[in-house]
Amino acid sequence: MKRSAQVMRKTRETDILISLDLDGSGKGDIHTGIGFLDHMLEGFAKHGFFDLTVKVNGDLEVDGHHTAEDTGIVLGQAIKQALGDKAGIRRYGSFILPMDETLALCAIDLCGRPYFDYRCTYTAERIGDLDTELIREFFYAVAYSAGMNLHIRMLSGINNHHMAEATFKAFGKALDEAVARDGRIRDVLSTKGSLA
Repeated sequence: MKRSAQVMRKTRETDILISLDLDGSGKGDIHTGIGFLDHMLEGFAKHGFFDLTVKVNGDLEVDGHHTAEDTGIVLGQAIKQALGDKAGIRRYGSFILPMDETLALCAIDLCGRPYFDYRCTYTAERIGDLDTELIREFFYAVAYSAGMNLHIRMLSGINNHHMAEATFKAFGKALDEAVARDGRIRDVLSTKGSLA
């Protein structure tokens, strides 16, 4: 069964199309209008082995907030749609990712109940053309749209580029583990019998 989704969302602030294949090979075709966000999503796709297409036309003449947040909303919706009833998946995933001096942790539970805890502090207001405060907004939007419990921690780091990149790659690795199929799981991995 193919685990993929295509989601479109159009508002007065953004026009977004995202295609996601959870069982891909890490191919990314990403154009958000924010170069550094493109780079982060390419790393997420590559290291999670997801095929990801992102096309965004946002109101960047205002700032990057709507583009980053709404891209997170649509990516979360695509993850949720691609997973379907979540039968046979491992549900939990975690990864601690080193990148030079940086060490980032990401832990995920695809339980259907959204929760987000983010403990990362940046010393720069911007990385490239992305406001660093929008990284939190992006991940918050993903977590709540996908219905996932998402924890991201920066365990150590100095370089802001490395810190941001490590969080996106760790997210990709943790999500890859959580969505992986396990032959021992016949239905869903829950005593309730549902992950919704």
